[in-house]
This record gives sequence, structure tokens and C-alpha cells, in this order.
Amino acid sequence: MTVALQNRIDDLIDNSNLISRDLSWVKFNRRVLDQAKKEDRSLFECLKFLAITASNEDEFFMIRLGSLYNYLDYGKERVDYSGLKAISFRKRLLQEVQDFSTDRHQHFINSLRPNFKANGFDIVNLEDLDTKQQEKLGKYFKKAIYPMLTPMVYDNYHSFPILMNNVLIFGVVTKTQSKKDKKKMSFIQIPQNIPRFFEIQVENEILFVPIEQIIKAHIGELFRNVNILSVTLFRVTRNGDFTLEESEDIESNFLEEMKAKLKTRKTGRVVKLEVDPDYDKWILKQLTKRWDIDDFNISVTPKNALLDYKCLWQIVNHLDFEDFRPISAQPVKPVSLVDYEEGENIFKILKDRDIMLHHPYNTIEPLLELIEKAAEDPSVMLIKLTIYRLAKNSRIISALQKAAENGKHVSVLFEVKARFDEENNMKEAQKLQKAGCFVIYGVGTLKTHTKLLLIVRKEKEKVTRYVHMGSGNYNESTSRLYTDLGLLTTNEVYANDVSEFFNVITGHSLPDDYNNLITAPKDMRDKLIAYIEAEEKNALEGIPSGIVIKINSLQDKETIEALYKASQAGVPIKLIVRGICCIRPGREGLSENISVRSIVGEYLEHSRIYYFHNAGSPVVYSGSADVMVRSFDRRLESLFRIEDDLLRQQAITILDYNLKDNVNAYEMNEDGSYSALEPNGEAPFNIHKEFFNLSKDIVLSSKIF
Repeated sequence: MTVALQNRIDDLIDNSNLISRDLSWVKFNRRVLDQAKKEDRSLFECLKFLAITASNEDEFFMIRLGSLYNYLDYGKERVDYSGLKAISFRKRLLQEVQDFSTDRHQHFINSLRPNFKANGFDIVNLEDLDTKQQEKLGKYFKKAIYPMLTPMVYDNYHSFPILMNNVLIFGVVTKTQSKKDKKKMSFIQIPQNIPRFFEIQVENEILFVPIEQIIKAHIGELFRNVNILSVTLFRVTRNGDFTLEESEDIESNFLEEMKAKLKTRKTGRVVKLEVDPDYDKWILKQLTKRWDIDDFNISVTPKNALLDYKCLWQIVNHLDFEDFRPISAQPVKPVSLVDYEEGENIFKILKDRDIMLHHPYNTIEPLLELIEKAAEDPSVMLIKLTIYRLAKNSRIISALQKAAENGKHVSVLFEVKARFDEENNMKEAQKLQKAGCFVIYGVGTLKTHTKLLLIVRKEKEKVTRYVHMGSGNYNESTSRLYTDLGLLTTNEVYANDVSEFFNVITGHSLPDDYNNLITAPKDMRDKLIAYIEAEEKNALEGIPSGIVIKINSLQDKETIEALYKASQAGVPIKLIVRGICCIRPGREGLSENISVRSIVGEYLEHSRIYYFHNAGSPVVYSGSADVMVRSFDRRLESLFRIEDDLLRQQAITILDYNLKDNVNAYEMNEDGSYSALEPNGEAPFNIHKEFFNLSKDIVLSSKIF
């Protein structure tokens, strides 16, 4: 790329009023990498965050690069928010990702790897082992690895093999003794069920030997009586982005179409090729030509680095290092339950008051208890639930099965299009169906992302409806790692709204409006913009105004334009956006009154809260939706208005604490870059610790504006 062209691209990006979604994602992954560089973290925590960046990157290439290639490969026009067309944008984006990878490799090699031995382990090469240890590896190869390996040759008589997505593969170049024969390519895929490292205990140290080195040392046993000219380790990432076509016969065709689409992930076009430093130039040329990729798609792993850092989970989660992992704080009582004794019946509590659960600071146990008691309680007649992602061995699935077996009506909207959880969700959904549950496999091409639960219980002469609405999945595992909000209530206004919403999902109903719900794709964008415009109107009339929004991602152009207008009218706008953020804050004449911060730390910030000043009578919503085109147009989403005074103040306090954090926070600059915030002489304020100390008095006195 010439200097003149590079300058032109930089100017286009800088002059755009919107930040590129994908370039913003690269900045987000850099903030995750920052966590691996923090000096106050243990080595194992640093390795954990390094592994997370690798998981993030795999998904990014499969989905976002995959989506980009859906335009490039079919000659369709696409202009990014940066103003760049698809071809130029591909080069700029892949260059940014390569720069990120270089930074990650250097941090691993220079800052993390030298500390391994001091922490009781090391990643070693074969030549570092003594004769006895190498003999042990040879026996392991012969007994456990060799039987699982299958060489696949490619020549005039054998078609090019299907090389799996995101697995380690050896490309082997061979030639017979005959001068007439040409050299050939063969491939060996390392099975995913073999641990990445072979472990050797030496006194007080564990040696981790990469499996690829063991196989490479014995690869001659798979190619007898031929010359091995070269052995190249590589890994491919394939396009995993697909959409389902809506069918008139959705009931019978949906699951089969989903299964067929999932198979395409195994054969999708290659969007990334990672190779070891000793790669063979001839085989690389053959692969790049076959897959129609170039240097921008190729990542060369330097010596002493790792190809695919997700393998670090084997070390991070090793039982011998359990004492090195930080001790998690014990969950505290929800603010609304501080005056309740343990063991009180959850049905009785909810008839008395609403409960706001703020995970992971509050345990998910009250919600699980409600569902499990409902499954057994003879007075409970009906349970309805939306499911997007589940924990392994989910207690919720077990409870729903039991409820159906106990004769209760159980309706479950099971979103089988939840990305990368599709197969597990189909399996779990069919399990519920066999138990007698009424299962809906999604609604057309819309993804059901909303988090809603309805329990109907007969109590004497009347019926009480118990409702849960949340921002997070019904997943007891992620509730310990993600920050989320959930509201438990028997309020009839909420119950009516949720009942109506389920009727829309499971039947053929379209209510005129809801009282405390905003839903998508019906009217969420319009309703949120109306609230933004109300703040703009108040500012223009000299009435106090303000907006605070905490979300995962901000990308919807119409909403961004509304926020720009409100800013120009004088509305102070504070945005807390963990990941992708396409708004440009602090630009003169456009967004002087908009600030953006990102919180990235020990817990994954997943809660969504929308605050509108409303002339001193704040309107606060929470729920499942981010400010994304997909959330507004292609998903079933819901936001619920928080009506209870104490719980509304609790949500306001959560926003206030997020705006005070000076340990996990980054401030977004006008050019789209981020600056880490530090205490700078003030007391450190780490929300991932402070929320464990929250009291009712703090909540009641908290203010934002």
C-alpha cells in the first residue's frame, strides 16, 4: 500500500462522523490484552486474558471477516462506517489485526514466558528433555496419538481433503526416490480430543510439552519409504457467518436447515491462515492459491510463541495451580432483601416486594430456587421461558423436565440460532420436547434474545403470576462471570406485559402496546429515540436533562444521529460501552457533550441500563438489548422499565459506580482510540470490588446529575 493511499484511507477514517464497527472491535480486544499486561495480576490471570483474546479473535474472523467476504466473494457493494469500500477496508482491518497479533506474541515471549519457572511450570521443547523423558513421549505417541492420526494425500488420484476449522494441521511435503515423481502434499489433522500439552511432573515443576512437537518428531512413522522434504504446522479459520431463509413450512424444515447450515462452517471459505515460523514456502503458495487469500490473511507465529493461545486454558485451569487463582468474593444479599432472614419462601417474598438481582454480586440462586420450586409445587400450573444460552448440566433444564413430568404446562422458546451454541441448544430443546414441553424453535428468521420467565400459580381463589425479566442468559455458570441485572416480581402490570409478549411469540397475537416493556423488532428504536428527543427538547427549553446508557455495543446509526442532535442541544450524554462503539465522542460541532467509557476487568460487563433524566423524575430501563441494528431489526428483544423506587435507585447507583471506576475504565478519545484511566492520587475505585460492599443507604443517596 503506497504512502499516498495510506494517507487517503487515514483521512477518510478520521473525517467520518462514525467509527468503524470492526476497527472498534480490534480496539476492544486490545483492552482485553491490556488485562494480561497488568502488573497486579498473577501470571495465571494474565494467561487467562491472553486465551480470551484468542477466543475473541477466532469468533471475529469467523463472523465479521466471514461477513465481509460474503460481500467480496460475490462482488456486492459494501461501505463501512469509516467510509471505506470493502476491498480497501479488508486490507486496513487485517493490518490492524496483524499489528495486534504481533503485540500479543511479543508480550507472551518477553513478559509472560520468562516467569513460567518461578510459578512452578514451563512450556518446553523436545530437545530440552532428557533421554528417559523422550522415551516416555515416544511411548505416549505410539499408544495414544499414532492410532488417531490419518495422513491425507493430495495428488492426481486424491481430491483435496476437507481441512477442519480452528484445529492444528500438519502440511507435509514428500517425494519418492524416483526422479520422475513430483513432490506431493499430505495433511495430518491433530484431533481436538487430544490435550494440547503432554504433562511431565519433575519434582515441584510441571513440564508442558506441545503435542505438535511430539507428532512432528515421529511424523516419519506415518510416511514410510518416502523422503519428507518439509513439515509445516498451520491452522485455518473459516467463514462461519450464515443466515437462515424463512420458510413457509418453518415447523418441519427449520431444524434440518439449521443442521445443513452448521455443516457449512466446516467447509466455509478460509479467511485466515496461521503458520509456524519454519513454514515451507512451496506449500504456503499452494494453500494461498487454493483458498484465494494473500499476505493480509496470513499470520506467521514467531519462535517461542504459540499457535492458538486458547491452549493456555489447560495451564490456567490445572488443579495444581488452583491456589494461585484469586479467591472470588462471596455473593451478598440483594439490596431489597437485606432485612429478610435466610430460608424464607421465595413465593411469599415476591408477593411482598420486587427483587433486583445484580450478578455476580448477588447469586442467581433465588431465580433457580423459584424455577425449581415451581417445578415441584402442585399449585403451579404453567411455566413459560425464553432460552438463549445454557450452562452445562443446566439446573433449569432439569427443573423444566421435572415440571412437565409433573403435569404442568411448560412452554419454552428455545433459540437454536444462538451463535456457536446451535447444536447444544437443539439437543437440549429436543430433550425438553421428549419430556412433554411445548418447544418453539425460534420465530422465523428473528433471533429470540429476550430474557423472560412467567410462572402461573393458583393461590386459593385467585391466580398469581411470577415474572423474571433480565439482561443475561438463564445460565448459572455465566452468572458468576458476567455482570447482569434481573428483576423478579409479581406486579400485575409486568405480568400482563410478559403474558402478552409470550402470546405474540407462541401464537398469532399483536398487542397495541405494552405498559412497562419496550420490544423489538416492534418499536424499540423509535421508543428509545423518542426518549432521546424528549431530553433534547428539555435542554432547548432550559429544563435539566441528561442521558446515561450502559450497554455492550453501540452501532445503530439512527440512534447515534439522535444522540448527536441531543448533544448539540446541550444534553449531557454519558455512555458506558464495553465493546464495539461507533459513535465519535467529543467532536466539535457534533458531539462535545458526549463522553464514552469502557469497563474491562475481572467480570464481563453484560448488563444494559438506559437512564433518561426526565426533568428530575428519572426513567430507567434494563433488559436484553444493545443499541445495534440487529437488536432492533433482527431480534426479539425487550427492555423493562424499573418502577420500584428502591430498585430504580439501585440501577442509578450501578451507573454512578461505573462512572466513578478508575481501575477498569477506559475513556474513548475523539479519534476512536482509548486511554486507560488511573487513580492519579485518588483512592482506587474498582466496581468489581465495590459492588460487594453496596448498602441500601448508598443506593438511596446516589445521584448521577
